[in-house]
Amino acid sequence: MTGTWVSILPPIIAILMVLITKRVLLSLGAGILAAALLAASFAPAESATNVWKAMTVSIWDAGALNTYNIYIMLFLLLLGVITALVSLSGGSRAFAKWAIQRVKTKRGAKLLTVFLGIAIFVDDYFNALAVGQIARPITDEHKISRAKLAYFIDSTSAPICVISPISSWGAYLIGQLALLFGGVAAISYSPLSAFVMMAPMNFYVVATLAMVFFLAWTNIDFFEMKKHEDRATATGVLYDPNKDIPGQLKEEFPEHSAGRVRDLAAPILTLVGITLAMMVWTGYKAGGSMNIWSIFENTDVPFSLLIGGLSGTAIAVLLYVLQMKMNPTASYSLVGRAFLSGIKAMMPAVLILIFAWGLTFLIDQLETRVFLSEVISKANLPIAFLPAIMFVLAGLMAFSTGTSWGSFGILIPIAGTIMIDMAPEMLLPALSAVLAGAVFGDHCSPISDTTILSSTGAGCNHIDHVATQLPYALICAGVATLGYIILGLTGSVWMGLVGILVVLVLLFAFLLTKSKKVAVHSV
Repeated sequence: MTGTWVSILPPIIAILMVLITKRVLLSLGAGILAAALLAASFAPAESATNVWKAMTVSIWDAGALNTYNIYIMLFLLLLGVITALVSLSGGSRAFAKWAIQRVKTKRGAKLLTVFLGIAIFVDDYFNALAVGQIARPITDEHKISRAKLAYFIDSTSAPICVISPISSWGAYLIGQLALLFGGVAAISYSPLSAFVMMAPMNFYVVATLAMVFFLAWTNIDFFEMKKHEDRATATGVLYDPNKDIPGQLKEEFPEHSAGRVRDLAAPILTLVGITLAMMVWTGYKAGGSMNIWSIFENTDVPFSLLIGGLSGTAIAVLLYVLQMKMNPTASYSLVGRAFLSGIKAMMPAVLILIFAWGLTFLIDQLETRVFLSEVISKANLPIAFLPAIMFVLAGLMAFSTGTSWGSFGILIPIAGTIMIDMAPEMLLPALSAVLAGAVFGDHCSPISDTTILSSTGAGCNHIDHVATQLPYALICAGVATLGYIILGLTGSVWMGLVGILVVLVLLFAFLLTKSKKVAVHSV
């Protein structure tokens, strides 16, 4: 049943169950079981073997330790430990008091989060978790819901990484373009220059960033997000305490007045600084060159995160030990409790990742992406609408498989080959539409690892994040689709860009007008 329409059923089952039951692990488990049965043609013994492989692939893959996934999981656990330690030391409380004196408005807190998301652009995993740790105390103080924080994190991580050449995403995509352009003499631009030229053609990123800044500047929200924001503003309840909140500590540590801003700032800055340094070092070591493109193409992000996490944890422990003389409640036993509390807080996120990676493994075994790519290849697609079609198809593929990079790997060669043969002038717009669609699908998919990590970084229930982000992502996708249609019909990137900007201005004007009317009626 591999490579056929049946292969699309497991991700559909998982996604529908997530949306209906709101229980992530149960839903991912159902998808894994369905995929295991289909891959084995319902043979009981082989199906059981497939389930075992799916649940262990995060640890052991192809006869060796899966260090990539292991390092990500260890980093998550260390991040939970750092969170617990800075709470134990009073650093979170001290930093929040310090920040509230400098970031005095809710708008300022939201904009700071957005700018942090844009500034930390080297990797989406790193972005999601680092921005969450820095911004969460500030957004909590200003009664910004965790769902809104997760939206800001998710909508500034992948969208920035996918247009930044100095990032793990940029290095990967430039490498993909190099493979595509390698055998084509007619192409006059380099992979790097092509990547840079594609940035303004990524209409989903343009629409998403415009939406993010609009929502950060105003107090406008709608659909599920409005419920979360209204509750946070009215009651100060930032999340539903009855739901699993990855990264949220269950234990309250003794209060004291010995905490300092450095008790939070130093561990987080150490984590960020060491991680960046290790990314440069591992990239240089693997590539043998100090060329910035070579470094990011060869960097080992999970290992760098692990070393950064260990360093941040060590600094957090050291600072707590140094404050023991001033802190009457301090004890070494509390350090042990903090370690356990941090690990427990991150276990839901780690389990969700293990299940999501397991489902992705079986989806690969079923060759779901191969089936989708064959459908695209055999379809008689009209050239003028190809960018819009590629955007939608990339979105569906990323949504179904939970991976934008997998969609890049399948669709970039397909879109590139079609456009080089039939309409070379539309090559870059079509490729950019693939990148845009994959990020869109990744934003919407509850089985996407980046969506899971954005929830974790924000301390937000995973399904709450998916439900609140989905309407915003769909609106931006609709605007982007219109832009790609205009581009295809006119052949002008700038006409497409102007088209989406006009639509966004009208949309924002409508939302502002509606908001003012509601405010007048409420008075």
